[in-house]
Amino acid sequence: MPGKNISNGAQLTPDEVALREELRADVQSLAGEIGERNLSRYPQLIAAAEFIERSLAASGLQTRRDTYQVQNLACHNIETEIPGASKDIIVIGAHYDSVLGCPGANDNGTGVAALLALARHFARSTSARSTIRFVAFVNEEPPYFQTPEMGSHVYASRCKARGDRITGMISLETIGYFSDAPNSQTYPAPGLGAFYPKIGNFIGFVSNTASRAFLKRTMSIFRAQEKIPSEGAALPNFVPGVGWSDHWSFSEHGYPALMITDTAPFRYPHYHRASDTPDKIDYDRFALVVSAMENVIVDLAR
Repeated sequence: MPGKNISNGAQLTPDEVALREELRADVQSLAGEIGERNLSRYPQLIAAAEFIERSLAASGLQTRRDTYQVQNLACHNIETEIPGASKDIIVIGAHYDSVLGCPGANDNGTGVAALLALARHFARSTSARSTIRFVAFVNEEPPYFQTPEMGSHVYASRCKARGDRITGMISLETIGYFSDAPNSQTYPAPGLGAFYPKIGNFIGFVSNTASRAFLKRTMSIFRAQEKIPSEGAALPNFVPGVGWSDHWSFSEHGYPALMITDTAPFRYPHYHRASDTPDKIDYDRFALVVSAMENVIVDLAR
């Protein structure tokens, strides 16, 4: 991967301290107050969608519901965008549902909190060359994962049918847990551990091989911020974990796409468990990831 990696996280600036508390509050709202949110907890799923809409509207952003039906229930992807000077589009996405029996603080309250913070930041910025589109997806978790009823799959297919010129999609997926303990990091395939750290103190960038160029460009910009250690891999689709988020849907429709993640089950002991609660998040390092992503998006949108 391009760029120089760092070994430790940076100290938070005053702006990043404020960002940390913003992220903490949104994770608490989603996972601590609303809690488990999926079609089996449909009122909570709708409450999460409405929370996202209110949060974006409070920053002066207009939202749109991209709605479809599952089991005779209306399911909503929530979209807002910062218009650019060209027809090129950068999509930043995160799913807001949680798996059955899980309040979903890290998976994926952290991704949604990051999405909201980034959208608020760009709501205050001037227009870039590319349109920046922020989308909160529904129904990423099983039993809809990697099926036509997955919210991001519905959304990506509609983008393709409209001819949307998406130049890159970034999925924010489970990005708030870090560990400095020895052997805290594992990997999905034999041999990968020989090339990557065994300590889970980094943020990961993952794509399939078709999106390698987009992955390398994104990582290069991220590493230039010198906020937090990072590792990247462009791997074949058959490697477990490569397609485990909403970027899969965009890759399936021919768009460059990647996932940013703390690697979820390969590090996080509370993955898909009732113990995935807001107190498990490392908010300092989480804030550093989001802070660096602000500049990544600025650069990509140029």
